[in-house]
Amino acid sequence: METTKTDIATRADIELLMNVFYGRLLSDESISFLFTDVAKIDLEAHLPRLIDFWQDQLLGSNHYSGNPMHVHMSLHSEHALTKLHFDTWIGHFNRTIDENFSGPKAHVAKERALSIATVMQIKIAQSQP
Repeated sequence: METTKTDIATRADIELLMNVFYGRLLSDESISFLFTDVAKIDLEAHLPRLIDFWQDQLLGSNHYSGNPMHVHMSLHSEHALTKLHFDTWIGHFNRTIDENFSGPKAHVAKERALSIATVMQIKIAQSQP
């Protein structure tokens, strides 16, 4: 029996999304090194910030403070973030959404992720000599 997917509606939904999504990213050798070796993130400490960010994006809360563009530009200066990295990130994000959620917020999440990835790629390209 197939379970009916619900839309993203609560912080708990975003926690599920981020836990599954980052589990995928960290299991994918083509991108995991950016998190583990380059950024050296402590996922347990980083996840609440990611959840705050996406809660702001999707549920209109005001929990996140920070500058993700600055963080990713700094990361790019340590190791080039390529189109393949962004495509991999988007692919895992969209699959995680599609497998766990369905509805208007799920659609908005995928649109926002694509928009964020696109703007980051443009900013990275503009920063090149």
